[in-house]
Amino acid sequence: MAVWQMTAADHAAFGRDEESVLLLERTHHQHDPRWLLPVSPHVCLACALELLPEPGVSLVRKKHVLSCFQDALVRHTSLVTQLVAQDQRVCIHFVRVLFGLLSHVEDGSAAELCIEVLIQLTTQLKQEQTIQCLLNECRRELSDMPSMGGSLATMTLLGKLVDAIPGLENKLVTGHGNLMEHLLRGLVYPNEGVQASVCYLYGKFYSSPTVAEMLSGHFREKLCPLFLSTLDNAQTKDLQINCLGLLRQLLRYDLFVSVIMDKSALAEGPECAERPSRETSLPLVLKKLLLSRDEILQVASSHCITAVLVHSPAKYAVAFIHADIPEFLFEHLSSSSEMLVWSCYNCLILLAEEPLFFSTCHTVYGIEAVVRSLQGGMQMTNTELHKQGLLLFAEILTRQPEEIRLFTSSAMCRDASRTLQEAVSSPVLDVAAEALRAISAFLRKDHQSSLPVQYGALRALLEAMLDRCVEFSQTPLNRRSLGHACSRNSEKATLRKGKFLLSTLEGFRNACRLAVEFQGEPSAQENPFTAPSAEKEDTLEAFSEFLLCACDSQCIPMMMRYSEEATHPNLMEVFLSILHSLFVIVPHMKVKFSKKLADSSFIRLTLELKARFCSGQSHSSLNQVCSSFLYYLCLNLLMALENTEPPSQEELSAVSEFLQHGLPQISSRTPESLALLSDRQYVEAAARQRQFCILLLFYLAHTHDDRFVPEAELFVAVQSFLLSLQDQGECPPPVVFRAAIYLLAVCQDKDSVLGESVVSAIRKFLEGLSDLHLVYTHHPLLLRLFLVYPGLMSRFGYRVLELWFSWEESSYEDLGDDDASPGRTIFPANLTALFQMLRSAPSTLLILLDLVYSSAMGTARKVLIVLRTFLQENEDVEVGGLIRGHFLLILQRVLVEYGAPTSGASGNLPLLLNLLSLVQLRNESEQDLDSMAMKLLHQVSKLCGKCSPADADILQPSFNFLYWSLHRTTPCSQKRAAAVLLSSTALIELLEKMLALTWTEAGSPRTSLLCSAWLLTASFSAQQHDGNLQVHQTLSVELNQVLKALSFPKKRSALLSAAILRFLRTALQQSFSSALVALVPSGGQPLCTPEDTVLAPLGTSQVLSLLVGLQNLLVQKDPLLSQACIGCLEALLVYLHARSPDIALHVASQPWNRFLLFTLLDAGENVFLRPEILRLMTVFVQYRSSSVLSCEEVGLILRSAALADLSVLSIDTLRALHGFLLQVQSMGLLTDHSTIQTLQASLAGLCSGTFPAQPPLQDMLCLGGVSVSLSHIRD
Repeated sequence: MAVWQMTAADHAAFGRDEESVLLLERTHHQHDPRWLLPVSPHVCLACALELLPEPGVSLVRKKHVLSCFQDALVRHTSLVTQLVAQDQRVCIHFVRVLFGLLSHVEDGSAAELCIEVLIQLTTQLKQEQTIQCLLNECRRELSDMPSMGGSLATMTLLGKLVDAIPGLENKLVTGHGNLMEHLLRGLVYPNEGVQASVCYLYGKFYSSPTVAEMLSGHFREKLCPLFLSTLDNAQTKDLQINCLGLLRQLLRYDLFVSVIMDKSALAEGPECAERPSRETSLPLVLKKLLLSRDEILQVASSHCITAVLVHSPAKYAVAFIHADIPEFLFEHLSSSSEMLVWSCYNCLILLAEEPLFFSTCHTVYGIEAVVRSLQGGMQMTNTELHKQGLLLFAEILTRQPEEIRLFTSSAMCRDASRTLQEAVSSPVLDVAAEALRAISAFLRKDHQSSLPVQYGALRALLEAMLDRCVEFSQTPLNRRSLGHACSRNSEKATLRKGKFLLSTLEGFRNACRLAVEFQGEPSAQENPFTAPSAEKEDTLEAFSEFLLCACDSQCIPMMMRYSEEATHPNLMEVFLSILHSLFVIVPHMKVKFSKKLADSSFIRLTLELKARFCSGQSHSSLNQVCSSFLYYLCLNLLMALENTEPPSQEELSAVSEFLQHGLPQISSRTPESLALLSDRQYVEAAARQRQFCILLLFYLAHTHDDRFVPEAELFVAVQSFLLSLQDQGECPPPVVFRAAIYLLAVCQDKDSVLGESVVSAIRKFLEGLSDLHLVYTHHPLLLRLFLVYPGLMSRFGYRVLELWFSWEESSYEDLGDDDASPGRTIFPANLTALFQMLRSAPSTLLILLDLVYSSAMGTARKVLIVLRTFLQENEDVEVGGLIRGHFLLILQRVLVEYGAPTSGASGNLPLLLNLLSLVQLRNESEQDLDSMAMKLLHQVSKLCGKCSPADADILQPSFNFLYWSLHRTTPCSQKRAAAVLLSSTALIELLEKMLALTWTEAGSPRTSLLCSAWLLTASFSAQQHDGNLQVHQTLSVELNQVLKALSFPKKRSALLSAAILRFLRTALQQSFSSALVALVPSGGQPLCTPEDTVLAPLGTSQVLSLLVGLQNLLVQKDPLLSQACIGCLEALLVYLHARSPDIALHVASQPWNRFLLFTLLDAGENVFLRPEILRLMTVFVQYRSSSVLSCEEVGLILRSAALADLSVLSIDTLRALHGFLLQVQSMGLLTDHSTIQTLQASLAGLCSGTFPAQPPLQDMLCLGGVSVSLSHIRD
């Protein structure tokens, strides 16, 4: 035929190297060139069609042709497909030739080559006729076979065809119905190769849901038992793998799973032993494969188990458990294969849904393997493996029955804890999240009951859990994206943080629950194996304190930070349940913890949660947790309220009752709560309990500075609440009433005033109480509330002030420093507030004075200190006659009733007397002593007479009072006062004893008292001498000791020296002729000289020694002491001049006087303009001591004084300067005319008084606790 002809030229075109490819050289030249592949390898399709069926051609040659054709088909697919597809008949013929070769060849490699060529050819041609032809050939071949022994190649070809051509399985089942029978025959044929190919083909069929549905009856009726038997008896790995592959496809469908497991159940039943042919059980078959040493079969077997259990663990898990599958799955967890371990995890997770899994103690057997597997797995990088392992661990820990202990030793429990600690610290968030779930289940009492309880390991686990959560919660969000995408990403990140935080808090809550449950277990309190002498750290108490500390330092801050982003009811429910449980876990810290929570605004937080999520019936569990938390928080806070009496047990019971009933009903926001509190209509019992709860919550929040309620609105609402109670004739519980008046006090601003009806209601409620302390809170604003309104102050002012001072701290003793400058002392806030109230309402002083008289000594002492301090600091407050009279009357009554210092009131007497002297010191103007004052003076002098020198605390204020009476009253009153005092012989005797102590106790703590004694004696002597008063008792003083004390001072205080100088000055002024004071000489005095006789009782040597002593005292440059020295020197010179003018001039002209003067003048410019120096120079001028102060020096002083600004000089300085100028003028010392004019001009300037008037200086001062009159020392 022309189709097969080829020209000689064409033939010549091929070289000799191509002849081997042509194969049939005898016929090739007859073939049409279009059947020749134009590229290498130059395959001729016509030659192949003639060569392949030829029996005489060797198999090697045929394989070579097929190999070349396959190579060409791979390398030049389009050319070969065009070559074959030129003629449909040639194409089909070629397919049949290839199939015929496949059917008759026995060489496996040749058969495989035929199959590959057929598959590639059919898939590339994509011709339905070609595929149908090949399928028909397969069916015919199978039908003509007497047995399935030669069907391996055909079955293999069909399997690969189904693999290669989509949808072919459907055609095979519908268009070749008898194929299923051939497959069944192949499945029972005793050749595992055929069986493997059949199973492979079945697997392809059942991979299609449509075909599987069509073959469901076939499987149920015919295939199932044959397949199970084949799987059970399979020996070769190919058959085992293909059977498992088919099984995996079958197990995708509920129907087939049910059929297989039903067959398995029949095989495992007791009646199966009576049947001649035993059925096959799938669990047992898979168990056998699981026990094989082939990892692939083990993994495939575990996958099949998982595939069965996925459909219904409740239905099918029991069969696998009875087959002891879990035991071997646990053993395989030690494998180094990640795939096998992961598969076992999956199986065990599904088996854990069946209770039988736990009741047969498989978990007890396998828990150690799980822990070891997790420990090893954490060293790998497969995070999916970590997650599955932790999921299995969590399932076992969660579902393990409490009566079956999972961990049989504390060491195993410790290992599990360390494993979870490592897992939760994983940087992979999903792994850490699974670990959190496992930790939450791990923290169960039955899991931790193996003694000793590993509290240290649990603490380390919780620390790792919290640290991981803190780390994640602080991870910043990626905000580089913009718009809605950024918002969505932020929401997802926040949600993820919330879930992680929720898991963490659930674990922490379980730890708290564990601590609570162990409180009832004595054996779990501490490690029983710890040595008695060892420090016990691994105890329940230490663990409980750790929980509290961890919650405070980590849980609460994390929650607060997250709540700024989002609030989830479930999360808050767990969080508040933790806080609630901590009250029970650490009972000795519950009060402190409650205070810290209240200080951190947790009352407001909880109320806002209830208002937001718990309205109506929504989130009832959150409402219950919130209410329970608030209940215990309120009770704890009430039992530990500061500055008020704790409620009694009866009051707590009443509070507990209305809190239990009222708190769950509160789910309103603050404005709604205020509206409920303000309701004046008839209030039912349930609503009244809600009012009580709301008021108590607002009160407790305010006491901890959480003022989330507007105070002005709350002030109005509380008033309405009290009026509502009054209208309905109800009396609030003391705790509620205390809260009400406290809120009224702290919420009242300057402009708001309580209505008269509200004040009346408050008074009525207070009168119904047994005592005010039941509702008293120590707060300055509450005190102000009672003192501002007359209706309350008149009835309860005394009691509320008594309570105020009883609650005040005892540090009031520190306020007794008399040297503190008025207006500069910083007082406690409470005391400052009280002083403000006393200033605004001076009538309150009357109540304070009543308290001094009638309250307990401790309280009275505090009141006296406060009164004294108030009068010291508030000199501008006018103490009216009524207040002063009332005060003095009380003091007089106290002194009359408790005259002796040993009486019960002696503790308050010093303060009373101090207060009395302070009141007197405030009066600068001279006053007449009325009859009450004279009686009081008599009582004080009488009291002093009963004291000994050791009673300094009483004598000091008494002496101050007596000294004031002699110096700051009118001359008439002074004379009367002196007469009263001189009549007290006991007082005079006491003064004599006191003066004698000067020589032995100088520098002692009683120095101030000695100062007062010398000043008082000098005052008595002066008054007696001036008024020629009657003396009932003389007072003896050793003159030599006085002179010695002044001539040779030994670290004596300046004030004491000044007091002694004032006494000596008085004696000198009286020429030692006082009827009261007897200056007696000391024993052993030397014989008197004629000069001494003139100066008696002084001696010349004593005068000179006294002069030296005065000079030494002046050099100290103390202003008060200097004034006293100058006054004494003036009196001494007057005394000497009256007896011997020469001696007086000699004393005044001592050379050391000039040195003294220039020492005093060497202190700075114009230092001579000091009163003591001017007076000293006046003395030298008066006694013409030119050697001390020359005329030229006097002139220089006058010129300097003329240049001075007189307006800035004090009154004392001006007076001293005037005296100096007059003395210079009278002595006629000046000869220079200009100097005389300067003197006259200065005198004129001083007399004119053109300089501004200056306020007079305070004469009576309190120096070191001693009342001192400056004029008494100076003049």
